[in-house]
Amino acid sequence: MRGEQNLTADIVLKGMTWSDPRGYDPLVAASEEFSRLHPGVQIHWDKRSLQGFESTPVDELAATYDLMVIDHPHVGAVVADGCLLPMDEHGDVESLLRLEAETVGKSFASYRLAGRQCALPIDAATQVQAIRPDRLSKPVARWAQVISAARDGRVLLPLRPPHVLMCFYTLAANMGDPCSVTRGPLVSRPAGMKVLAALKTVSDLVDPACREMDPIAALNTLAESRTHRLIPLTYLYAPYARAGYRTNRIAFHDIPEIGMSGPIGSALGGTGIAISARTAQPGLCTRFALWLASAEVQRGLYSANNGQPGNSRAWGDAAVNAAVGNAYADTRLTHEAAWLRPRHYMAFQEAGSHIVLDAIAGSTPHAAALDALDQSFIESFPE
Repeated sequence: MRGEQNLTADIVLKGMTWSDPRGYDPLVAASEEFSRLHPGVQIHWDKRSLQGFESTPVDELAATYDLMVIDHPHVGAVVADGCLLPMDEHGDVESLLRLEAETVGKSFASYRLAGRQCALPIDAATQVQAIRPDRLSKPVARWAQVISAARDGRVLLPLRPPHVLMCFYTLAANMGDPCSVTRGPLVSRPAGMKVLAALKTVSDLVDPACREMDPIAALNTLAESRTHRLIPLTYLYAPYARAGYRTNRIAFHDIPEIGMSGPIGSALGGTGIAISARTAQPGLCTRFALWLASAEVQRGLYSANNGQPGNSRAWGDAAVNAAVGNAYADTRLTHEAAWLRPRHYMAFQEAGSHIVLDAIAGSTPHAAALDALDQSFIESFPE
């Protein structure tokens, strides 16, 4: 990192993103265009695995990188550590208000905590339904249909931590009894018992390999499979809906209901662009972040380079949708009605995931698992 300089001088910014083409390709393309618009400025991107993206503490990254792509559950730790530069410190109010108005669902709000905007959404995602359209003419509407398809060996479900916990969150919220985001029991006992029973039923019917699958692994398997046709809950990865991205195209739709309320309560995901509090180029980094999140970039080169935009103007763009089989329009309801999970913790995601895995594997009674979830969740809050 170097001191603030005239933009005609050589400035090199370092960025960290995640290794999937969706996380890397659009950042590289955008950075090349930004360098063209700002001669003498270069942005170099490193990448880490999805698992590393979900678990690496942001303060570790902020010690090395100027720019980082982060997951919103890190925001609580970020605020406590003070390792990120709030976007409102150098970003103009008009631009921030415009981006907030153009966000998909709660994506913008997910990066705001303690009155500060810690990052800007560049990628909107939540758990949705994925199908092989060559095998399934339309998405399933109810969880009972998921169970029926699983009995026929046609279903995959990514259960690798933290995604098994995300499934728990989604089902509870869709039942109309969402998990808590404040200190106390995680979920009501009746809802918790129903969710564990529903997950166990499907888990018993799917390939045991699902326990080691994250969404990318599950979607890769679905794209190549000769038997599977459905993933009822998986994070949206719109590039898989592009023709030629994999052997077979995948279509994305709203989640199936386990309650009676429509496609609500899906556990929100997505990514945001953040700035290290240690950067020597705060103004330049903020300029890049605002530009990257803008409708112009998101509906243009970002979407065209395997990006999954977070800007609603890109989501509503007919050409952007056409390139991914209408994936954004067909999952818009689920995204707009997504549930914002707690953001104070990270350790609970790992611990809670293993508690749920043990419960649906039958090694822990469900009542005992719910007790353990409550205790672990309460202990995850700072004193």
